[in-house]
Amino acid sequence: MSESEPNAGGQLRTLAVRITEDLRARLDVVAQITGRSTTEEIRVALEHWVERTKSDPTILKKAAAIRAEIEREAQTRRNAISAIFGAEEPAEPETEPSPPAGRSSTRRGKTPDGE
Repeated sequence: MSESEPNAGGQLRTLAVRITEDLRARLDVVAQITGRSTTEEIRVALEHWVERTKSDPTILKKAAAIRAEIEREAQTRRNAISAIFGAEEPAEPETEPSPPAGRSSTRRGKTPDGE
């Protein structure tokens, strides 16, 4: 992802972050020097931090442990479904299309049944 193409075609989402006045002042100076907005400076900094984090051995170990736990939980659920329905797959219920990945199907203040 280039700095000129934030989120490369993905939907932008808002994140509120509380920072000290001193950090905000330093961030504003950096933005002024680079000619980017303060928001863009935050986005660039976060992108760099995430990239650096991906190669941190401690983080990689934790990610592997989380992945293994997800797989154990998924297998437990598959086993439960098999125990209920046998070897055959249960019929898919007719439902509305699911929301895009990473998005909740509920809106703030609404329950899944729309109330």
